[in-house]
Amino acid sequence: MLNFLAKLFRQETLDIILPATWQTLYMVLVATPITIFFGLLFGISLYITDKNGLYPIPIFNKTFGAVINAVLALPSMIVIILALPISKFIVGVSYGPKACIIALTIVCTPIFSRLVESSILEVSKGKIEAAKSMGASTCDIIFKVMLPEALPTLIRNFIVLTITLISITAIAGTFGAGGLGEVAVRFGYHRFKIDILLVAVLVLLVLVESLQFLGDRLSKRILKKRHLI
Repeated sequence: MLNFLAKLFRQETLDIILPATWQTLYMVLVATPITIFFGLLFGISLYITDKNGLYPIPIFNKTFGAVINAVLALPSMIVIILALPISKFIVGVSYGPKACIIALTIVCTPIFSRLVESSILEVSKGKIEAAKSMGASTCDIIFKVMLPEALPTLIRNFIVLTITLISITAIAGTFGAGGLGEVAVRFGYHRFKIDILLVAVLVLLVLVESLQFLGDRLSKRILKKRHLI
């Protein structure tokens, strides 16, 4: 077993995997906060403008929701292709990690928006109504009631988002985005270097499992503080 691992993680493989891992982490670390910001903004907007929301605007809600659903309905690969001209306009190139960040944000923001909306919908209506009856403003209800109450679920959704971003980087790698996805395709598929493919997959699995573990622990800690478990 040790001999197998030594052959698998030889220096030649590490010279390829380590830069690719950094590229993947760079794309995810930059794209995640951008996606979280717009996802929270869009998700909250969908909730409060619903006909039963804090500030009902049914026409806006239905139109905006339809746009988000349209992006969600498209395969990620198609959205990435459509995002390439936008990436070139914003960052000047349509390939590489920087261009991929734009594509990742466009692909994952609608997903996270719906996750945020569903998290807020789980908040007790009684607590929102109680805040209203006490004269709380819409901003106070959002930032002092809805988001804090939905925080454990939101944390789990943050992890789902990050894992999704990692998987999308693998898809974007086929379009020259770099990262572990490109390494897996270029070396593992086109050149039949199974050892490099296996190491790339193992690194991706370690990243995903680490994030899942961290998210679960953090969510449980918050729930324990609230004496819910």
